[in-house]
Amino acid sequence: MFRRSFNRFVRALKLRAVKQCAGEEKRIGTRTVFVGNHPVSVAEDYVAQRFCDNRIVSSKYTLWNFLPKNLFEQFRRIANFYFLIIFLVQVTVDTPTSPVTSGLPLFFVITVTAIKQGYEDWLRHRADNEVNKRHVYIIENAKRVRKESEKIKVGDVVEVQADETFPCDLILLSSCTSDGTCYVTTASLDGESNCKTHYAVRDTIELCTAESIDTLRAAIECEQPQPDLYKFVGRISIYSNTLKARSLGPENLLLKGATLKNTKKIYGVAVYTGMETKMALNYQGKSQKRSAVEKSINLFLIVYLFILLTKAAVCTILKYIWQNTPYNDEPWYNQKTQKERDTLKVLKMFTDFLSFMVLFNFIIPVSMYVTVEMQKFLGSFFISWDKDFYDEEINEGALVNTSDLNEELGQVDYVFTDKTGTLTENSMEFIECCIDGHKYKGVTQETDGLSQTDGPLTYFDKADKNREELFLRALCLCHTVEIKVNDAVDGATESAELTYVASSPDEIALVKGAKKYGFTFLGTQNGHIRIENQRQEIEEYELLHTLNFDSVRRRMSVIVQTKEGGILLFCKGADSAIFPRVHNHNIESTKAHVERTSMDGYRTLCVAFKEIPPDDYERIDRQLVEAKMALQQREEKLETIFDDIETNMNLIGATAVEDKLQDQAAETIEALHAAGLKVWVLTGDKMETAKSTCYACRLFQTSTELLELTTKTIEESERKEDRLHELLIEYRKKLLHEFPKSTRSLKKAWTEQQEYGLIIDGSTLSLILNSNHDSSSNNYKSIFVQICMKCTAVLCCRMAPLQKAQIVRMVKNLKGSPITLSIGDGANDVSMILESHVGIGIKGKEGRQASRNSDYSVPKFKHLKKLLLGHGHLYYVRIAHLVQYFFYKNLCFILPQFLYQFFCGFSQQPLYDAAYLTMYNICFTSLPILAYSLLEQHVNIDTLTSDPRLYMKISGNAMLQWGPFLYWTFLAAFEGIVFFFGTYFLFQNSSLEENAKVYGNWTFGTVVFTILVFTVTLKLALDTRFWTWINHFVIWGSLAFYVFFSFFWGGIIWPFLKQQRMYFVFAQMLSSVSTWLAIVLLIFISLFPEILLIVLKNVRRRSARNQNLELPMLLSYKHIDSGYS
Repeated sequence: MFRRSFNRFVRALKLRAVKQCAGEEKRIGTRTVFVGNHPVSVAEDYVAQRFCDNRIVSSKYTLWNFLPKNLFEQFRRIANFYFLIIFLVQVTVDTPTSPVTSGLPLFFVITVTAIKQGYEDWLRHRADNEVNKRHVYIIENAKRVRKESEKIKVGDVVEVQADETFPCDLILLSSCTSDGTCYVTTASLDGESNCKTHYAVRDTIELCTAESIDTLRAAIECEQPQPDLYKFVGRISIYSNTLKARSLGPENLLLKGATLKNTKKIYGVAVYTGMETKMALNYQGKSQKRSAVEKSINLFLIVYLFILLTKAAVCTILKYIWQNTPYNDEPWYNQKTQKERDTLKVLKMFTDFLSFMVLFNFIIPVSMYVTVEMQKFLGSFFISWDKDFYDEEINEGALVNTSDLNEELGQVDYVFTDKTGTLTENSMEFIECCIDGHKYKGVTQETDGLSQTDGPLTYFDKADKNREELFLRALCLCHTVEIKVNDAVDGATESAELTYVASSPDEIALVKGAKKYGFTFLGTQNGHIRIENQRQEIEEYELLHTLNFDSVRRRMSVIVQTKEGGILLFCKGADSAIFPRVHNHNIESTKAHVERTSMDGYRTLCVAFKEIPPDDYERIDRQLVEAKMALQQREEKLETIFDDIETNMNLIGATAVEDKLQDQAAETIEALHAAGLKVWVLTGDKMETAKSTCYACRLFQTSTELLELTTKTIEESERKEDRLHELLIEYRKKLLHEFPKSTRSLKKAWTEQQEYGLIIDGSTLSLILNSNHDSSSNNYKSIFVQICMKCTAVLCCRMAPLQKAQIVRMVKNLKGSPITLSIGDGANDVSMILESHVGIGIKGKEGRQASRNSDYSVPKFKHLKKLLLGHGHLYYVRIAHLVQYFFYKNLCFILPQFLYQFFCGFSQQPLYDAAYLTMYNICFTSLPILAYSLLEQHVNIDTLTSDPRLYMKISGNAMLQWGPFLYWTFLAAFEGIVFFFGTYFLFQNSSLEENAKVYGNWTFGTVVFTILVFTVTLKLALDTRFWTWINHFVIWGSLAFYVFFSFFWGGIIWPFLKQQRMYFVFAQMLSSVSTWLAIVLLIFISLFPEILLIVLKNVRRRSARNQNLELPMLLSYKHIDSGYS
């Protein structure tokens, strides 16, 4: 065991040295990898490289650092540290209570938390070992050598076979296919199950055996490890008779965790290993999110800490006032020692103060933290187990990635949602197209379909036949779609059933649309695209270059060569990205078609082309090759060349693809709106399409007055800033006139007055957020924020991912710190999901990036309704009651102890036995509140979901405001006074038994403690609305356990106790009829206010039932404007 720990320690030191080495490389910016770890030249000396090994370490602890590291992390929590200090004071200072009273509860909390965290880390260790010990084959000296995965080094050539996962990040060198391609699924990385095609450089595709691959002498120069799954920049230099250099990109990189499919075998060289792989870099921890409940707990802790300090100070002062009388200071039966007389009075006062702190320290509920953690962890399973969240299409349910935010689901004020794939299905269907202004809809022979015109007539019935064919060829050529045929990886035959796979559903819809009109894409073979035209003739085009799509350009292009040698560029993209790059003549009719289909809610793309002269192509080809070889600023250089190429094109037409609304999307938004939540749609789509979708999903009602801040409304003026300022002022005046200033009544005003919606686009948002430093521009943002707060719904279109996060951050920083929730399904939504208080990922068709980075993941947008209105509401009520109850029962516990000091000369005499002090929070009162916080349904979850108005009752952290907190505090003070003085008056007659035996102070304390335990437990029973057998078991079982323990603890002479002060106390106490009567009477008096409130509330609720639905409230909350009433 020691040897293994020592070896792990040595490896950790080595890893640190490697990281330092990697840090030095990072300053250089690139790394050089020698394929097979062979020197590239015999003349050059080979120096072994130092990179990190291929071990994956997701665990947090090791055997030798678990104890110190875990203890350090736990004692960073203020309550744990506080109790540690109290324990040390009890050990070092002569205090009235044993160190066991605070040490044992602290030990229990620390131990339970350590076991939980240790178990979770053990699971991570086990998962790491499964990955690290998996066997792989490495090519060494022209032989296949079997090794463990963790022993792979950067530069090793690895053989991977079909259906195996890649053990590290590899550059593809060759495969079993003749064209050097392989098919990969990345479901474990981004959730996409579609097969993606990866390529080997053409100079290594022939090296298909271990012998031939071992002869390769090459060096790869690439960027340092970075987490972006879709970016890679590198080049490979092949040393043979002549030096050859080829560019490397994401299409050449095989990521660790991805799976090889439909390919028998590949060879690849390791470039990133272990914790430097993209998968490992992507699974690093996200920033910690804290809920509003945690902040309230910290505030309440400060208040109770102040109460504790006040109690200790008061008792210390009164003690020395009491001791001013010599008789009280040194009575005849308790003479001071000489050491006590010589002690400085200031030091004595300080130690007395600490002693009182120890005596009253149980007012701080240390066990509350472990109870809250257990409640959050166990409560999160109810979301995962909810059958309503199960989706048969993907065969999955909801997933909880972060249980720390369960209660935050019940406090959401703003919902930010993506459109495509979130509100809509992201299942595209080709609806219609426009060729030279002529509309084609429906499927007919020879494309003689419906032909209508939008705008000015250019052709009479339909477009020219050549233009039709050119348009359909463009749809078949300009895409990144691949053909997937079972057990066939070298292309498709004309008669085979074609299955199209692509990263975007839009592209598949367009290829299928072309197929409906007679042009069929047959796949790519050896760099040649094959299509079948309407005459069943096979056309073949050589694919020269692909100008990939990105979110900045919003378009993609291909450069192809015909059999005759002609070179053509086909381009498709958003209308805003295409129209400025085509000849101005004859585009008005296409513009009209695009605007009309956008208003109908369809997604539109424009298609253009141009012929490239051979001389121009030579220049373009040279520029593209040079840019692709660059290791620094490759993307910027390519973007500049793309912009130069995609100019002076000829517009052919446009397409319209329908993305249907998700099931119950409209009903969900309507419910969220009725619950008082503001819903904002943040999308990259154009305004017309997004606007139509917002009407369809009822974000905008027909009565909603829309306020627009878009490029179209601002460009009416010569100075955009002036026009923007005018519109902002105008809209603010209108909204401030309509709505009252009070934000609390704003939610109710939405359904009573005129509703307003705001539409803003990305360029206008940039003007507002990135305004100049003059006085008028600085005012843009504040005015814009005021307008947004008064609008019931906001649509932000043409948004970049960074702008989505900026919007969320802006709202988070509003006055009052509203709780924000973001929901999306794609990688472009990750930024806003991470920025918001609560992030929800949709398990959609654009991969699982959003789901992996979210706090909660659900299959469909409709599930958000129950997640917030049902589960969120209940989680918040449960944990709020848990927090208030903990402070309440601890104040009930300690107040009699404080009052007792006035009757014992402030001598720090404990009222309760040490066993009761220790077990009160651990055993006697812990399980009932835990069961309540997991199972309570003060309102049925179906009722909460069906009536969204109930969500407003708990908004604004209503149950953890100062009003309810003070109510619980005064209730605890009242009950504590009843416990103490009720028992005190009972003991005015010191003989409570027939045999005239006298009761002592331990009997007095036991009576108070018995009343306390029964009262706080029965208080929870009164608050319980949803009874299960578990509630009955823990409530009545806890009371029975207390009685049994008291008999047991006092019925035996324990050899380890110096003083048997509780011997037979409990049994003798219950032998008195007066004691029984007093206990029952005082419990009833303590609970009488609660019982009275129950009667009054039931009467009031019955009278109001016929008028409107009212939320059954917990008794312990007073009226709050936005809370319980």
